Amino acid sequence: MLRKQARQRREYLYSKALSERLKSKKKVQDSVVQSLDRNKTLNSPIVTKGIDVYSSLKYDDKGIEVRLSNDEYDHAGCQDPKIMLTTSHNPSSRLKMFMKELRLIFPNAQQMNRGKYQLTTLMHACRANNVTDFLIVHEHRGIPDSLVICHLPYGPTSFFNISDVIMRHDIPDIGHMSEQKPHLIFNNFKSPIGLRTVQILKHLFPVPKENSQRVISFLNHNDSIIFRHHQYKNINRELSLSEIGPRFVLKLYQIKLGTLENIKAADTEWVNRPYLNTSNKKQIFSNESGLNN
Repeated sequence: MLRKQARQRREYLYSKALSERLKSKKKVQDSVVQSLDRNKTLNSPIVTKGIDVYSSLKYDDKGIEVRLSNDEYDHAGCQDPKIMLTTSHNPSSRLKMFMKELRLIFPNAQQMNRGKYQLTTLMHACRANNVTDFLIVHEHRGIPDSLVICHLPYGPTSFFNISDVIMRHDIPDIGHMSEQKPHLIFNNFKSPIGLRTVQILKHLFPVPKENSQRVISFLNHNDSIIFRHHQYKNINRELSLSEIGPRFVLKLYQIKLGTLENIKAADTEWVNRPYLNTSNKKQIFSNESGLNN
């Protein structure tokens, strides 16, 4: 098992390095083509490579863009994701209740009592049982405040803040929760980091059937991801929509290119630094604010 994991890790790193080389080559080719179309001089770093790049344009690989995608989710969709849910050590009763509702949101999800297990032991056990995503929910004084999504076997690991949690029993006139595979709605995710977040979240769910009546919405409003869960029915040719909860808001603050057991040594793909430039607040996921008040 250890030799297999080491071999798969080397293959993944090689494909990742090859993807980065192809991406840099494509960037230089695009700059040369744009300079030729506009009849402009090349930038100084590209001048030395300009002749070689220009001569290689006739052999341009049109399928290069397909291979530039991240390799972590290349095989996602071939089979349903297998999710493991757990908490921090010594969870409160309210966090346990929230975990039960969270387990019903994700099909093929299993909940595990954390106990005294360390992350390294949990990661090895999840890899041995072909778990695709490992989720940890943390709390502060009984209120869930953090969600960690670790994609296995090689990452990425994304960190979210959780706020405004309203559980199912706190919502009036709540409907019964179906266990069908849900349809997904992502609204106002337009930037590269927004599309990356969509990629991380959507692969937590399997491909739904056309007649599924569950709908899960991730709505971006000022870089806060609003989570809503609904179920619809056709009654007398009219569409009836009922909320089945829970409600919460996610705030992405970091993405690491690794797994939890070696997270300190992993490279940082993106991190939110809200106090770096306070003069102009730039939107992360989209230039639009999102929902109208």
